[in-house]
Amino acid sequence: MTPGADDTSGAETGIVISVDAMGGDRGPAAVVAGMARSASQYPEIRFILHGDEARLRPLVQRRKQLSGKCDIRAAARAVAMDDKPSQIVRNGHNTSMWGAIESVRNGEATVAVSCGNTGALMALSMIRLRKLPGVSRPAIAVLFPSANPQGFNVMLDVGADVRADASDILQYALMGASYARNGLALARPRIGILNVGTEENKGRSGLKEAADLVSAAAATNRFDYVGFVEGSDIPSARVDVIVTDGFTGNIALKTAEGTASFVRRLLAEAFRYTPLSRIGALFAMTSLRRLSRRIDPRRVNGGVFLGLNGTVIKSHGDADMTGVAAAIGLAFRLARNGFSEKLAARVASSSAGGENGQPDAASGNQTG
Repeated sequence: MTPGADDTSGAETGIVISVDAMGGDRGPAAVVAGMARSASQYPEIRFILHGDEARLRPLVQRRKQLSGKCDIRAAARAVAMDDKPSQIVRNGHNTSMWGAIESVRNGEATVAVSCGNTGALMALSMIRLRKLPGVSRPAIAVLFPSANPQGFNVMLDVGADVRADASDILQYALMGASYARNGLALARPRIGILNVGTEENKGRSGLKEAADLVSAAAATNRFDYVGFVEGSDIPSARVDVIVTDGFTGNIALKTAEGTASFVRRLLAEAFRYTPLSRIGALFAMTSLRRLSRRIDPRRVNGGVFLGLNGTVIKSHGDADMTGVAAAIGLAFRLARNGFSEKLAARVASSSAGGENGQPDAASGNQTG
């Protein structure tokens, strides 16, 4: 670390977010711009920024919103998108991604954010932060635009592990419920398991076993189990948390992102097609902007790694300023709510087989 006018004096005030500046496709400029936007929205936020100091310092100094709020930590290398996770685990000590996770491991920051290689980020997070006791497979959870009053549903896993047996699905349900309570302020989330139909006799045997486990856990873990849900239910108001394996979840997520971008392009082309359609676009401009914002994937950018001793958020690799700011904003809100501690308490309580929802001595609130 090199002291400078843009450095914060440490984590003594505010909520500290550790950021990998070098992992995204758009480079550190987009990351710093997103940080600046977040700092404007959340005055108490502070940053530890990891990467090429020679490139980062001028970018930070040009953003007055970051004055006194950013501690730059030099890192000699960046993790490339085509780097193998196993190689990074063995030889990634001097990368910006490693540094971002280490700041969480050392207690300097509450959440780490990176736009970098997903496989490497998950591998490093598991090695450096370790899994919570009782968790066999961590999961990646995302917010999905929905018809619910909160505007979003939670879906997990979306790619941390392509496999998931019945006990993993149960863990995902517990972690997803905790995320919904702390990220979306839902006191009693509704949870569904993604399947090829809603009937109880549909799907593979492992899902039926998972359904029994999740249903039995609902009462003591303060959520409602709504049964099997289909792909069409993911953005619906029927459910708040959709649980599935990483293979299916990742395909569903990428399909939705591609569809949203495709619809936006079709609308733009339709309203440019004739002079009359251009006039119509002027009258519909307010509604079009509202629709565009509603289906904009950048607004819900940020997959949360659940099941680790610390919170890590994976931002989309191609995230621009808006996308990075969304991921950092999510990191800030989870940190402010004490999400890491509540999730750990929830998993520990379920693993011990005891009663859940006991008062949290530190906050007076129910855990997780």
